[in-house]
Amino acid sequence: MGAPAQLDHLVVMADTLEAGVSWCERTLGITPAAGGAHPLMGTHNRLINVSGAAFARAYLEIIAIDPEAQPTRAAPLRRWFDMDDDALRTEVAQNGPRLIHWVVSVPDLAHVHAEWSRLGIDRGAVLEASRPTPDGLLQWQITVRDDGRRLFDGCLPTLIQWGAQHPVQSLPASGVQLQSLHLAHPEAPRLEQALHAAHLPPGELATTMTTAHAPAPVLRATFSTPRGPVTLSNR
Repeated sequence: MGAPAQLDHLVVMADTLEAGVSWCERTLGITPAAGGAHPLMGTHNRLINVSGAAFARAYLEIIAIDPEAQPTRAAPLRRWFDMDDDALRTEVAQNGPRLIHWVVSVPDLAHVHAEWSRLGIDRGAVLEASRPTPDGLLQWQITVRDDGRRLFDGCLPTLIQWGAQHPVQSLPASGVQLQSLHLAHPEAPRLEQALHAAHLPPGELATTMTTAHAPAPVLRATFSTPRGPVTLSNR
């Protein structure tokens, strides 16, 4: 079965990748490492290793639409993470990069996908994706709806299953570590049910991840950084 289910990465959307790098330097005090391009979605990214005691294999992804790329995922199918949503794109363009989502790595994506379907959660199709790196081809399976939507306002994670390589293996230590993730949502019990069905370790849920009921959705991550504690939020 491989490694247990665990938080894999956090997604920060930027209007442009250059804006995302500048935001990272101002906010976290570091320059993100090189990432790559995603031909399937017409996006590109930069990455930060945020692994630590709380989350053993985690990174932060700064992602933007690549203005020079045409997605091979043909219209009307949309990009992942709601990146084609006009309201979200306008908000990010006007207010700067923002934490919008998170991704969970699972050893058996098909199994969790089926469990969520039984709960009435349509996380979308399981796609094969890849991108070249200096260390070889990164390959993964990932859940993406045809409409590109995140669910539970971004609080329900996308599911990913990696091939032989994982991005963290080639990312240098950054001096930034993810300390905790907090989720709050009007449908918190159903969200918790889905997270447990994904077989996230109970200890991780109890100590470094919390969920709560709230009138508005909240996705909040706290990091230790060279500049001290920093909290990122979807709000």
